Amino acid sequence: MKIALAQCNPIVGDIAGNTARMADCIDRAAAGGADLVVFGELSVVGYPPRDLLRKERFIADTQRAVDALARRCTRVAALVGYVRSTPEAQGRPLQNVAGLLQNGRVAHVHVKTLLPTYDVFDETRYFQPGPPPRCFELHGVRIGLSICEDLWDAEALGRALYGQDPIELLVGDGAQVIVNMAASPFQVGKGQLREDLFRRRARRTRLPVIYVNQVGGNDELVFDGASCVVGPEGQVLARAATFQEDLVVVDLDGGVQGGPAPAGDMAQLSAALKLGLRDYVRKCGFSSVVLGLSGGIDSAVVAVLAADALGPENVVGISMPSRYSSDHSQSDADDLARRLGIRCPRIAIEPMHRAFEAALGQALAEGNREIADENIQARIRGAVVMAFSNAFAHMPLATGNKSELSTGYCTLYGDMVGGLAPIGDVYKTQVFRLAQHLNVEAGHERINRSIITKPPSAELKPNQVDQDKLPPYDLLDAILERYIEGDQTGEQIASAGFDGEVVRRVVRMVDAAEYKRKQAAPVLKVTARAFGTGRRVPIAQRYVSVGGF
Repeated sequence: MKIALAQCNPIVGDIAGNTARMADCIDRAAAGGADLVVFGELSVVGYPPRDLLRKERFIADTQRAVDALARRCTRVAALVGYVRSTPEAQGRPLQNVAGLLQNGRVAHVHVKTLLPTYDVFDETRYFQPGPPPRCFELHGVRIGLSICEDLWDAEALGRALYGQDPIELLVGDGAQVIVNMAASPFQVGKGQLREDLFRRRARRTRLPVIYVNQVGGNDELVFDGASCVVGPEGQVLARAATFQEDLVVVDLDGGVQGGPAPAGDMAQLSAALKLGLRDYVRKCGFSSVVLGLSGGIDSAVVAVLAADALGPENVVGISMPSRYSSDHSQSDADDLARRLGIRCPRIAIEPMHRAFEAALGQALAEGNREIADENIQARIRGAVVMAFSNAFAHMPLATGNKSELSTGYCTLYGDMVGGLAPIGDVYKTQVFRLAQHLNVEAGHERINRSIITKPPSAELKPNQVDQDKLPPYDLLDAILERYIEGDQTGEQIASAGFDGEVVRRVVRMVDAAEYKRKQAAPVLKVTARAFGTGRRVPIAQRYVSVGGF
């Protein structure tokens, strides 16, 4: 049997556009001699559709599109993902399904059995789980169909989350091939976790596993594709591309076909951020971006990512020197813009800063003038970025990293201004490694050595450096990773050998800054626990202070 892996980049809600792309894949797969073409989870509507599912017309439009695709499937069968109304009168009103389109009709429907409700997933909000799955037969082969979570086991999830295993049920129903249609978001290191899962499932069932994943960015999520076929001995028979659309036709009886080898972590991180940035900007209807170019490492990395993702002609970096800006910061910003080939207008903020001081001086005389003054500068810069966004229809990019967002070392309506924070899930120590990788990737030094080696500073007062208020970044990030990704308490972190007072200060900063993060731009998720939909912490809470940490 020849199976085509159709790895597509859907736009959520673009039912007509998505199905047009799928129809092209169906035609190409048929021309390539495929017996079956497999798409990803919810491929007709895009994943995740979230509260678009509450619109009745959305469901009706989806069904009409599936019926139209079915009429196209006369030379080849197709497995497509979509949403349908629950046939029963009880339970949640919708189901996450996969349909077999064959001979001009929907010949078989599989309902997703296991509905994830953790991290960024919220499927029990919308969907009713399906009954125990059954195989279907195509050209004499019994195919066991599963949707994303249906394939995952306790080893991959960290614990048994469900009381049943759909794959065991399909094997018991005589499956000869396991097919998994997925929308599995990217995070650094997850590719190896998935591949280990597929190999384990294949070896234990003694069956080939066909995995087709969505690719592309949808809001804060990035999908890496990396679809593959694993043989019954656990050997990878074929791989699709990562971070781009692909159509791969695999002969299950044809032995190893090969494919691109997995890249290293930094290469994957770079590719994921570029894909997520490009898709977010373009799927939101923009074609260009604007950001503040400070001469520091964060804005430099974001500028490179944007230039690579959108083309340098579609990137504007604004240099906004103040009375505290060093000469090297201005020259580094100008040098970076020249190396990237992006526009870099210079807007001095000193006149605006003086005007604010004159207007507010008396009113703020009895308050904390130092803090107010620092933040006024950041907010002037935010206003300048937004002015360019309004005037030229650029998407504004916030350049803050995860270390800053974690500790609140950032200014609301200032450097946090933006429609997207591309590196908001990248710790500062990772930003430095990413900068070096971006240079290696290009084969020449786009981010000059001065930007990479100088001490990070917001330059909002004389001789200021980040470490005036924060622990050294290697120490800070180690604590943050344990607290945010690991969900460890302050006591647990301190018991691992970290200074208790430093841990106490960091944890308090993280918790106190939650109100800022609730107002921050969306971040591209690249770790196990990103700020946004995957981390839902109350703003007003006192658990940490009561516990002593």
